[in-house]
Amino acid sequence: MRNVRSRLWWPVSVATGVLLTTAFPLEPALPLAGAQGSQRPTASTTVSDPYASFSVRYGTVESRYRINLATVLPNDSLTVAVIGDAPPGSFSLQASQGQVRRTGERSWIWRGSSRTGLARLTVAPPGGADSVVIQTFVLVPRDSVRNGVLNGYRIGSYPKVPLRDIYRPPVGFIEVTPENVETLISPHFRLRHFVCKQVGDYPKYVVLEPFLLLKLELILRRVQEAGYPIESFFIMSGYRTPYYNKLIRNSEWSRHKWGDAADIFVDESPRDGVMDDLNRDGRIDVKDAELLARIIDEQSQSKMWQRFLGGLGIYRTKPNHGPFVHIDIRGRKARWRGQ
Repeated sequence: MRNVRSRLWWPVSVATGVLLTTAFPLEPALPLAGAQGSQRPTASTTVSDPYASFSVRYGTVESRYRINLATVLPNDSLTVAVIGDAPPGSFSLQASQGQVRRTGERSWIWRGSSRTGLARLTVAPPGGADSVVIQTFVLVPRDSVRNGVLNGYRIGSYPKVPLRDIYRPPVGFIEVTPENVETLISPHFRLRHFVCKQVGDYPKYVVLEPFLLLKLELILRRVQEAGYPIESFFIMSGYRTPYYNKLIRNSEWSRHKWGDAADIFVDESPRDGVMDDLNRDGRIDVKDAELLARIIDEQSQSKMWQRFLGGLGIYRTKPNHGPFVHIDIRGRKARWRGQ
């Protein structure tokens, strides 16, 4: 397969609200079975070739992926630029809403409106045949939450005294509706894969860090290069509202509440909602989770991986779930085994 380093530019700093500099306590997880809808991305949820022929920088992220995620507050702006090697000529930036101002032959400032929702930003080279899309969500600001409820959806409360800077409440929430829940937000993942499992009608609300998607895409590539021809991961648990996280008696400091954690496993053959027999020993158990974690952990020593440092937890089979692996981008290496 092609070398990832030559095909993808990596983040140069952290996303808004995520400071990758501080140590955190190890976090136990207690996911529940019975997620609403399938959390396993299928072939129809992915793009055939995830990489464009050029890279873009938007905000603090640099990416060569064809599909990307960004979030902004109402009336906020986002800087966008084509970087590195790219086809000659003047590029264009088209936006489904908001205003675009060109600042150079390959750079722009996009300003959103006061209206929350999705704006599709498309960067295209001359001829427009090889575009990069930035799915940009205008957030519902945090101060719109009233008594732990946002438009009828229970959010709960974030800690009044943050343990560290990265535990400050999120600045806002992506509003999830029947119209946007299937939005592709990276080459292999859709918005619905990260929606909290709690029962509730639309609109629902999600906190999701773009850097988590970059890490998931990188891990997927590494697993494929290790000889496992998988299409994607089953996202067992993505974002959790503080309300739901408390309901399942998880840690108050669970990174799932801040939208930069995911519980994952491989579910390809058969596709049955349970981890595959990755080590091919005829059993599905914690050893399969260990194999997946080992592939992930082997990358943690590389310089490129330092921008994705975080937690890595291994969990064994329990009555309400099979073996899985937890990842996050808390900013410092943390390793543990679940009980």
